[in-house]
Amino acid sequence: MDTAPDRLIFRDAAETDVPALVALIESAYRGETSRTGWTTEADILDGRRTDPDGVLAVIRAPAGRLMVVERDGEPVACCQLERRGHAAYFGMFAVSPALQGAGIGKRIIAEAERRVHADWGADEMHMTVISVRGDLIAWYERRGYRRTGRMYPFPYGDERFGIPLRDDLQFELLVKPLPAASPGAGTE
Repeated sequence: MDTAPDRLIFRDAAETDVPALVALIESAYRGETSRTGWTTEADILDGRRTDPDGVLAVIRAPAGRLMVVERDGEPVACCQLERRGHAAYFGMFAVSPALQGAGIGKRIIAEAERRVHADWGADEMHMTVISVRGDLIAWYERRGYRRTGRMYPFPYGDERFGIPLRDDLQFELLVKPLPAASPGAGTE
């Protein structure tokens, strides 16, 4: 494992990571702290993005993993990877707002793609994004994801997903063929 100070370390989450990961995910998407970065959902959703039980469920899922990304010994990002037949699902992606825009997100998604292809033989990566998040969808499109037009309803009334501030929220499926990861995306 490389521990150079400016290097990113990728590892699977442990149950002891739950409090730090909940705080990280919340900081990237909800509340005033999230406005420091560009991935905030504070203008479309209030409430929580996740909770300890939700993060723990992802860690314990037999068909997946929660990948933690550390920098200088601290978790600075995470993402969920779940095996779904020939494809893998990418979710719960969060980068510390203070580090957004510095290229870390690109490295993480490339490493996630590399891992699901190498470890599981996945030939596609799937994700769902709230369809009104045009800036975020455009970011994924620049990474090779394509919009499918396939929509899923937002779970209005289930506060585990947040409290909607709009009545037009839905999820769109984005898909990318693999392998497309760049070499040297991460360090283990």
